[in-house]
Amino acid sequence: MHKSLLDTDFYIFTMMQAIFHRYTAAQAKFEFRWRNWDEMNFKISLNDFIGRLKARVDALCELQLRTDELLYLSEIPFMKPDFIEYLRLFKLNRGHIHIYAKENKLAIDLQGPSLNLICFEVPVLANVNELYTNHCGEVTFNWQQEGKKRLIEKLDYLDSSLHRDMAFMFSDFGTRRRAGFDWHDNTIGRILDRCPQRFAGTSNVFFAKQFGISYIGTMAHLWIQIHQQLGPRLVDSQSAALQAWADEYRGELGIALSDTLGFEAFLVDFDRYFALLFDGCRHDSGDPVRWGEKLIDHYRHLRIDPKTKTAVFSDGLTFQLAVELFLKFQNHINTGYGIGTHLTNDCGFLAPQIVIKNTELNGLPTAKISDSPGKGMCTDDGFLDYLKQVVTNKIERRV
Repeated sequence: MHKSLLDTDFYIFTMMQAIFHRYTAAQAKFEFRWRNWDEMNFKISLNDFIGRLKARVDALCELQLRTDELLYLSEIPFMKPDFIEYLRLFKLNRGHIHIYAKENKLAIDLQGPSLNLICFEVPVLANVNELYTNHCGEVTFNWQQEGKKRLIEKLDYLDSSLHRDMAFMFSDFGTRRRAGFDWHDNTIGRILDRCPQRFAGTSNVFFAKQFGISYIGTMAHLWIQIHQQLGPRLVDSQSAALQAWADEYRGELGIALSDTLGFEAFLVDFDRYFALLFDGCRHDSGDPVRWGEKLIDHYRHLRIDPKTKTAVFSDGLTFQLAVELFLKFQNHINTGYGIGTHLTNDCGFLAPQIVIKNTELNGLPTAKISDSPGKGMCTDDGFLDYLKQVVTNKIERRV
């Protein structure tokens, strides 16, 4: 059960502020997808699960930010006073989310102002995960004890694989993936007790405040997607999104997400101007080694020293993969590692693979293409085909 509106990813607030200042009238649709539904094992009926989720969402929509939470946000240098005053009044609207059964599966649709809808995403996903943990037929053992054992093994692996002077650091990106709130809390506490020097921070604002650690995050795919229907030519939508972000944050929050339209299309838009302006890029789909090599080559081609930039990896990372990537790239570019499911929901049972993504803006379709099969999302095949053709033509013109 959610206890605070701060219990979400930091980039929800950063995107929310940018939308508040630029696109307050934008109306959006979001859809939920449970990618591995057929592999799940429920102890309760679908209708029972839906009823429990609805009760949690009802409670979520009663929450408001407390005075101490607003003060915390107001002390973030790039959070502006007008946005903080808006947050003082903010509540989620229960009428914007519809939870139901469709074809014997869980379905969730969201429709309303984009400024409001984006705040549903992380809490709803976190609650679906926690409910599944509580009612999973596979869980016939002490999953907390198993999870603790696995976490200790992972931290032991870091100690044995890395010299203490190596600059490897990782972040918690696991809010939406977590087995439960208390488990998430305990996991961060154990990491801070065991290896605080390796822990860069968390994407979760509530825990950043609670533990006094860094909040991590910039933008999500949503920010790039909504610009597909906000006025610029479709071919220019990604560069328009990057420019709008730079205009809002003026050098802050300088990690650009690189795979909404595929990495090749991103590199076309990420010219010397943006490459100098942004601190680095985040990988979220496709082969991470190939991505890192291409990013380094791209910086060099633009006459920029890659060692002055940062590559953030966040796609399905394990500690083993993160260490491999660190050892490969440590002498070529700065790196960061955001670990989700492997950190907060690796407890001996199969974790749900669930997402909520934007599918429409102002009545028109949007799409995420991605560099990994199954991670793209669009509900309009005609628009998706057209967007792919636009992207292909753009890449070919560059070559």
